[in-house]
Amino acid sequence: MPITDRMPTAAKIVAAICLAIIAWYASELFRPLMPDGTDFGWFNEVNVVLGLLSGWLVVGTRTGRSYFESFSAGLTGVAALVVWSLTVQSLNEMLKLALQRRYEGPVEAIVAMFEIAVDFGLRLLNFELIVVLLVGGIITGVLSEWASRRWS
Repeated sequence: MPITDRMPTAAKIVAAICLAIIAWYASELFRPLMPDGTDFGWFNEVNVVLGLLSGWLVVGTRTGRSYFESFSAGLTGVAALVVWSLTVQSLNEMLKLALQRRYEGPVEAIVAMFEIAVDFGLRLLNFELIVVLLVGGIITGVLSEWASRRWS
């Protein structure tokens, strides 16, 4: 990775902000899909940070080529956001259950983390949520490409 890839650019900033907004909105759409009484804690805030990182590291570094490729970059950024969110949130849930002594050992806890991630992933199969993620990813890619051309 060239040193210039680590420098802040308008495209990275725009992509990070856009994916952070999408992460917050998608988190709000996800909440009703969970059982009543679920303690979400810092759910939205963690997902916003993951959106910022995904926008900066995934989408922002893939702009400056063409608008067609920016669609792909935006969708890749959303996919990274979903994978990272599932991983972090399932890890958090597993740790919460581990502190309640629900597992016999560390291997059982790690296996449970993957089961929790699959459960969360199945809950993501909601039409409105999928549309928000797909359209948001495309808009993120296009806006970051526009920022790359406008301010570079």
